[in-house]
Amino acid sequence: MTAQHPLALGIHDLAIATGHHVLDLDDLAAVNGVDPAKYHVGIGQDAFSVPAPDEDIVTMGAAAAKEVLDRHGVDGIRTVLFATESGVDQSKAAGVYVHGLLGLPRNVRVVELKQACYGGTAAVQMALGIIARDPSERVLVIAADVARYDVETAAEPTQGAGAVAMLIAADPDLIELEPQSGLFTADVDDFWRPNDRSTALVDGRLSVTAYVDAFIGAWDDLASRGGPGIEAIDRFVHHQPFTKMAIKAHRKLAQHVGVPFEETELAVGFTYNRQTGNTYTASLWIALGALLDLDDDLAGARIGMFSYGSGSVGELMTGVVRDGYRDHRRDGRVTELLAARVPLSVEAYRELHAAGAATSEDVERPRVTAAPFRFAGGVRWRSALRGDRDRTDGGQLSGSSSDPCGRPVPVPGRGRGRG
Repeated sequence: MTAQHPLALGIHDLAIATGHHVLDLDDLAAVNGVDPAKYHVGIGQDAFSVPAPDEDIVTMGAAAAKEVLDRHGVDGIRTVLFATESGVDQSKAAGVYVHGLLGLPRNVRVVELKQACYGGTAAVQMALGIIARDPSERVLVIAADVARYDVETAAEPTQGAGAVAMLIAADPDLIELEPQSGLFTADVDDFWRPNDRSTALVDGRLSVTAYVDAFIGAWDDLASRGGPGIEAIDRFVHHQPFTKMAIKAHRKLAQHVGVPFEETELAVGFTYNRQTGNTYTASLWIALGALLDLDDDLAGARIGMFSYGSGSVGELMTGVVRDGYRDHRRDGRVTELLAARVPLSVEAYRELHAAGAATSEDVERPRVTAAPFRFAGGVRWRSALRGDRDRTDGGQLSGSSSDPCGRPVPVPGRGRGRG
């Protein structure tokens, strides 16, 4: 590495996971008595993923990470960074569960990061710093979330669930991340998730305004630091609480810099997010995954990537797609994953929603998901990790004793297991 030829750092691999179920927004529109266009056009969403009772951020994150490790192994991975705003424990990092599920070595640091939806980008930036110091290392970054809002509210159709795992490394196969980025932070009360609630609260209008302000502010900061001009960026992907928010922000940027706005230029990056719904920390990276999977003409292209976390923090990064990226993507994998989800009626989804509130009570979860990992149940003080197999701690799976929608049944004395 020399000053003239700095070492390329970036995303070596990327994999996506989501929930077992899906709710079609046409069905929700019918129950709510609204025109389906309110969802498909008004917010730009078609469906959202719903986790099964035995899924959570850990199982989805581990499933995505397993794909990455199956391809690349664990050599050089000394750090796991898990970004989420749907943490399963106020103390223990969700990534520690993933570390055990994946059988990673003991000589690995594991950290959980939280700053609303921005946490995944913070993890990527931390990973780049680690690798810059020692290019022989690789960092596993996981971003996983479940977006939950109260039913029969304006936010209900903007729920979702999903995870992304990325391997950050030197000489990456997919995209080289450039060193300059634009930053913006403002103290805004647009969204909050109190500790005593299982659903988030959001001021929709303020959230859109804060998002747009952060995007423009981050753009101006990037420009002030000598970043690429608008004409040098070939594609953009955005964090997407719903896709229409990204459209509004990008239209504002076009006005700000004085260029025409073409909504179709963003469409490919919306493809997966329109189906998974809001995935918080994973959202931007799912959009990037869609672009890399579905656009065959990206070699050498510069991508602008805008990350936003309510409260609020924004960052605009850029990266250049590697020439051989098509040889390293998973053609059709995510499309198949989304098509394999099991549809829910609105009634069944709302029963699952009502049963999904966080609790410290002992519960055992029915076996539903076909994913590699599942959440077997929970208890306050101890944990037991399990892979894709029945529990071996004496507990019995509760599938036959749950209702048809999988409401968890309290089982006194059981341990927390992921099996």
